[in-house]
Amino acid sequence: MDIVRAARLTVTAALLTAAPGVCATSARPEAGTGWVYIATTHAQHMNDHDTLLVAGPNSRFTALQLRVTDAPLHMKRMMVTYDNRDAENVLINADIPKNGVRAIHLPRSKRAVRKIEYWYDTKGWLRGTADVAVYGRR
Repeated sequence: MDIVRAARLTVTAALLTAAPGVCATSARPEAGTGWVYIATTHAQHMNDHDTLLVAGPNSRFTALQLRVTDAPLHMKRMMVTYDNRDAENVLINADIPKNGVRAIHLPRSKRAVRKIEYWYDTKGWLRGTADVAVYGRR
């Protein structure tokens, strides 16, 4: 019994040493293979617009993914601003259910994304507020 417990502790210590930051990234919502976490915002009833600043040299995304949790949401549109300050208006106009996912293709993927703005309606006071996690695919 003590040998099994010692082996488990050794494996756990090796995993934590080999993969620093595993605990910090495990709190992020999973989006699937190939998606990079950008940020999470909290869609409140009184707000209908959120802005995300995208930092880092590796922000050339071919698509964005919106992952909605805790409550349904109606996503109206999105404005993506690139590193040269060109902006792209993406009309979404879709209901995203609680725990739903919506992917948006970016035709201007040769440029780095610097800012993502999106407009939404929450789906009622009694259903709570939604968290919107945004991911990018390179």
